[in-house]
Amino acid sequence: MNLNNKIAIVTGASSGIGAEFSKMLIENGTTVYGLARSTDKLTRIHEELGKLFIPVTLDITKASAVEKWVDETFDDDHQPDILVNNAGLGYFADVDDLSIEKWQTMMDVNLNGVFYITRLIVPMMKEKESVCHIVNIASVAGLMGNPQISGYNATKFGLRGFSEALFKELRFDGIKVSCFFPGSIATNFFNSIESVETHPNMMQASDVANTLKFVLETPDNFLINEMTMRPLNPKPPTKEA
Repeated sequence: MNLNNKIAIVTGASSGIGAEFSKMLIENGTTVYGLARSTDKLTRIHEELGKLFIPVTLDITKASAVEKWVDETFDDDHQPDILVNNAGLGYFADVDDLSIEKWQTMMDVNLNGVFYITRLIVPMMKEKESVCHIVNIASVAGLMGNPQISGYNATKFGLRGFSEALFKELRFDGIKVSCFFPGSIATNFFNSIESVETHPNMMQASDVANTLKFVLETPDNFLINEMTMRPLNPKPPTKEA
């Protein structure tokens, strides 16, 4: 895919890798609808990236609001080529300490929100003559379970299954589906986790964005449906005395 003059939707676009995805796409000539709940953060991203970044304050867990936005934004002459389902969050705790509210929030954002927007974008992508691409951002937590992240594991394992089924369902419609499984990235995702601090050995968001660029720009009949990314050395740098 040539990214110039394409139209992309990026969820969770107000910070972290979502903001970097948006920056990379815009640098390559793509118009980006950046979705997030924080108007203030989206406004700052818009000021930085310019007119090709269209900020959209939207809670993807609200199915009716997502449908309303899609109906008002797109038509037969204006349809998305790329959907990056990036929005996600995690609450980490022992299963008997994890509240029902936090469990449901993870399910709503990490799984339900992906479904709500994907089901509306797919019909438009089917109508396009050119190849389109859906990229779902999971996590290495979608490949292996670990203590205290059972709820997060459940959502990311679910996203992997959804992505694999979708890739097989849509491949003959000219729609690529890729699922990314990144390890630790130096973003604000870890701010709420007392036991984890960001450090220089974590992957950088810009490097993950460059990987997205590579995957999107592959030839039309070439698909990378799954990709795992990890830091080579995940341990924090040794502090010198």
